[in-house]
Amino acid sequence: MDFMTDQDVQKYREDGYVVLDGLLTAQECDKLRQRMSEIVDRMDVPEHCRTTFSTYHDEQLKTQLQGNADYFITSGDKIRFFFEKGVFDDKGEFIVPKQRSVNKVGHALHAYEPLYKKVTHSPKVQGIAKKLGLSTPVILQSMYIFKQPGIGGEVTPHQDATFLYTEPLGRVMGLWIALEDATVNNGCLWFIPGSQNSGISRRMVRTPEGTFPLTDFIGREQTYDEEKFVPTPVKKGGVVLIHGEVVHRSAENMSEDSRHVYTFHIMEAQETRWSPDNWLQPTEELPFPPLYTK
Repeated sequence: MDFMTDQDVQKYREDGYVVLDGLLTAQECDKLRQRMSEIVDRMDVPEHCRTTFSTYHDEQLKTQLQGNADYFITSGDKIRFFFEKGVFDDKGEFIVPKQRSVNKVGHALHAYEPLYKKVTHSPKVQGIAKKLGLSTPVILQSMYIFKQPGIGGEVTPHQDATFLYTEPLGRVMGLWIALEDATVNNGCLWFIPGSQNSGISRRMVRTPEGTFPLTDFIGREQTYDEEKFVPTPVKKGGVVLIHGEVVHRSAENMSEDSRHVYTFHIMEAQETRWSPDNWLQPTEELPFPPLYTK
């Protein structure tokens, strides 16, 4: 019996997203969380992450921002750490517990961390891709998102294809795996059903070499009717399939519960052009790996 049913496929095609329960067991979720706890415990925090902007003059501030931008734009084939605002004091020391400081870890967990690699290439995930008719799917990036209790920031309405652009469109899908219950209280996803059919209005692109900032937006930012968003709670171990053009967001996490997630994006590579303007680019060290294993 297929993990993904024909009805699930239909809902994904119509709405641009679908929730599938039981991708992972509770034990598998706990192992991923435990491994991430170990990674965070051992993390090396770069100096430019530790220094607060307010302590810098203009030239120093530019160097600081450049460091952050370089750190991000070269993270596609590495495992790097991105922090919540206000977690360091003026001396660069943590003012919250280290485990509560991180916003996300990305973007190559699927390549270098065996537990995450196993989940990414699992028979159920490969089965989902085959059920959707993908012939040559590759893995673009992966992230662990913490949505920390009390300080986990809002993610404003967006489309993944703004950042992961292909020609033609419609070749990218996100898989968003809840490692603990994602609820309205702790910042679950909200979607506008059917919004994947309207194209995209803007893109984030690399700027010409030697210029700063390293990325910029082209096009116009859309405004969306708040009443069209539908909350999408997910049980621990469930996965949300996210079409690259469906509009989605998540609210701040003002609760006392975290909302840990492992998420990654795949692309149908057959007859698809990955934009050389995207922030994320394959490298010699890490070409986009095939999802299907022999």
